[in-house]
Amino acid sequence: MKSPLRILHLEDDPQDAALVLSALEAGGVTCTMTNVQSRDKFVAALEQGGIDLVLSDYSLPAFDGLSAIKIAHARWPDLPVILVSGTLGEELAIDSLKSGATDYVLKERLSRLVPAVRRARLEAEERAERRRLEAQFIEAQKMEVIGHLASGVAHDFNNILAVIIGYGSLIRADLPPESLVRKQAEEILHAADRAVGLTRQLLVFSRRQTIQPIVLDLGEAVLGMDKMLRRLIDENVEMTIVPAPEAGRIKADSGYIGQVLLNLVVNARDAMPNGGKLSIATRNVTLDAAYVHQHPGATPGDQVMLSVSDSGTGMTDEVKARIFEAFFTTKAAGKGTGLGLATCQTIVQQCAGHIVVDSELGQGTTFKVYFPRVEQPLDFVAGPLLTGPLPRGTETLLVVEDDPSVRHLACGILEAQGYAVLTAANGQDALHIAREHQGPPIRLVVTDVIMPLMGGKVMAEWLKVTYPDLKILFTSGYTDDAIAKHGVLEPGVAFLSKPYTPATLARKVRAMLDNEPDSTFLLKPGGPAGGGQKPR
Repeated sequence: MKSPLRILHLEDDPQDAALVLSALEAGGVTCTMTNVQSRDKFVAALEQGGIDLVLSDYSLPAFDGLSAIKIAHARWPDLPVILVSGTLGEELAIDSLKSGATDYVLKERLSRLVPAVRRARLEAEERAERRRLEAQFIEAQKMEVIGHLASGVAHDFNNILAVIIGYGSLIRADLPPESLVRKQAEEILHAADRAVGLTRQLLVFSRRQTIQPIVLDLGEAVLGMDKMLRRLIDENVEMTIVPAPEAGRIKADSGYIGQVLLNLVVNARDAMPNGGKLSIATRNVTLDAAYVHQHPGATPGDQVMLSVSDSGTGMTDEVKARIFEAFFTTKAAGKGTGLGLATCQTIVQQCAGHIVVDSELGQGTTFKVYFPRVEQPLDFVAGPLLTGPLPRGTETLLVVEDDPSVRHLACGILEAQGYAVLTAANGQDALHIAREHQGPPIRLVVTDVIMPLMGGKVMAEWLKVTYPDLKILFTSGYTDDAIAKHGVLEPGVAFLSKPYTPATLARKVRAMLDNEPDSTFLLKPGGPAGGGQKPR
C-alpha cells in the first residue's frame, strides 16, 4: 500500500484550493495537502522536505508559477510540478512545459487533474528507479575496478608484508622486553598488521575474499570481544554489552563478524570525542512483510539483531545517504579510508543480512545489523593462538616459493627450529630436487600455489604419485577467488595465507607432521590434474 502523496499547493484563492483537494479525493488520490500563498512560504515548505508533488497556480499577486518551477527545480530537479490555472492560454502552456512543468490543468477542467497527478507520480517513480539502477550499475563498475586492482596488488603486497612481519617477528623475539629496538620492532609489526587489515578490507569489499561461514552464537561472539573493544575506546566512553538471553544462532564467518563490530565501535568512538555512552546489544527479532517493503535487501522471518548505539554527534541526512559508499568518509585526511562501513555492508550482505542506520544531528547514532536465524548446532570455534616456545623438529622439508625474499624467510624460520630444509623456485625445480634427493626422506612440502613454469597444485599431485605419504602445506598471497581456481581451497586441504608469522608457520608445520586433527589435508591420489612433465 502506497503512502499518501505529499502535495505542496501554491494557491492564493482558498475556494480554488478546496476545489482542487476535493477533485483529488473524488478521484481516489490519497494525499496530504500543504497550502501556501507566497514565495517565502513556498520556499520554506520546500526546504522542510518530504514533498512528492507541487501544484501551482500560474499567476499570483506577487509570484507566479514559472518562478515556482525554477525555484523547485534548482534544488530538486526531478520534483514534478503541475500548473493548475484558469488563465493559461496555448502559448503560456507551451512556455510552462518548456520551463519544466510536468503538466498543466485548467481550473474549469479539473477532471484532468487526477490523471495528470497519477502520471506525474508514475513518471517520478520511474525516474527514481532509473537513477537507482544507474547508481547500482556505477557501483558495480566501481566494485569491479576495485576488485581487479585488489587482485592485482594483493599477491605482491602480501609477499612484501610476509617479509616485513616475518623478519620483524624474528627481531622482536631476540630482544629483551625493555629494549628500545624491541619497541621499535613492535611499532613496525603494528603498522604491518594495519596494512594486512587494509588489504583484507579491500578484498572483502571487492568480494575477492572467500568467506568461511560457521554456525555461531552472536551474543557469545560479541562478549568474546569485550576486552579488545575496551582497548579501542577512550576512558571517557562508557561501554555496555547486553547480549539477549537465549539469542538465536546465525551462520557467518566469525572473523568478519568481528570486523563488522570493530568498525562500528571505532566509528562510535570517533563520534564521541568528548566522551559519551556506547551500547552494544543482541536480541531476537522477527521481520514482517511491511518492514521488508520499507527496507530493500531485508528478508522476512526470524533474525538475530546486533545493535551499536552511541550518544555522539550524529549525522545529517546527506551523510546518512552516503555512508555505505566506497571511500566516502567524514574524517580528516589520513584518519580514515572510507572503506569501513562499505566493508561492513558487504560482509553483512554476504551473510544474507542487512544493515540500517538511525541518526540525528546531536542525538547520536544507532546501527542495527540483522542476520537470519538458523536452527543448527553450534560449530566448533578455534581458541586463541598458542604462546610459548615454538615447536622444533629434525625432519627434512622442501620449501617451494618463487619470491626469493619469502623463500629465504621461510627457510630461515624452519632451519632455526632444527629442520633440514631444501628449497626450490618453482614446481619443476621442486620435482627435480625431490628426484635427486639422497638423504632422509622429505616429510613435508611448503609450497606457493601460483608459480611460473609449474604451480604448486600440479607439482603436489605429481609428487604424491611417487610419495603418497608426503604432506603438502600450500601458501599464497593471492586473493581467494584466484586460489580457488587452482582447487586449493577445497575442504581438508592444508593452507596458510600470506602474510604469516614465524610462529604460525612453525606451529602449522609441526601440527601437520604430528598428524594433529586441526591440520588434516586431502589430496586425491592418482595422476596429475593436467600440465607439466612427468618426472623421470
